[in-house]
Amino acid sequence: MRKRIGIFGGTFDPIHIGHLRMALEIKQQLQLDEMRLLPCYLPPHRPTPGASAIQRVEMLEIALQGCTELQMDKRELQRNKPSYTYDTLCELRAEVGDQVSLCLCMGMDSFAMLDSWHNWDQLLQLAHIVVVTRPDWFLPESGAVADLLNLHRHDIDAVAQQAAGAIVLLEQRLIPISATDIRAQIHAGKSPQFLVPDAVWNYIRVNELYQ
Repeated sequence: MRKRIGIFGGTFDPIHIGHLRMALEIKQQLQLDEMRLLPCYLPPHRPTPGASAIQRVEMLEIALQGCTELQMDKRELQRNKPSYTYDTLCELRAEVGDQVSLCLCMGMDSFAMLDSWHNWDQLLQLAHIVVVTRPDWFLPESGAVADLLNLHRHDIDAVAQQAAGAIVLLEQRLIPISATDIRAQIHAGKSPQFLVPDAVWNYIRVNELYQ
C-alpha cells in the first residue's frame, strides 16, 4: 500500500486547539501514515509572528506531548529566508521518492489565495492539495485557482491511488478559533484558556508573550 504523509504548515503563533484538531481529523479521514506540522520561519504572506521561531517551536512541542498521531517537522526553521511551500515540497519529494503520497493540507482561505504563492502552479507536480472547508469562505468560481480546481478535483481515493496531482476537499467539524483573536485577547488582558492547550497557555504567561 502506498505510504501517505500529510503536511500542515503555518506560523502557529500560537498553536491552538483548532490547529491540532484539524490536523488530527485530516490524518484520520485520509488514513495518513504521518501528519507533520511545519512551523514556518518567515511567512511570505503574513506579518512577522509575535513570538520568535524558537518560542513557537517550544509551544508546538508542548502541545504535541502525549499525541503520537501528530509530529513536528522543523525544516523551514533551518532556512534563513522566507518559508516557501514549494521549496519544502521539493525537499520532501527528494527525501521520500516518487511513490509516497504527499498531501499539502490547508484551509479554504489559504486555497482561495493560492495563485499568490511562490511557484503555485507547480505544487501539484509534487503533492496533492487537501482543502478543509472553513466558515465564511467559498470556493473560487472564476480565475486561475478555480481553473486549477476544475482540472484537478478528485475524491478522497486519489490520495491512496497516486503520489500527487489531486485537489481533495474535506468537510470537518469546524472549531472557529484563530491565532489572531487569541493574541488580541491576551493583549487585552483576557484569558484564552480552553482555546489553547493548558500547557501552552502556561508557557505564554511565563514568557509574557503577546502582551
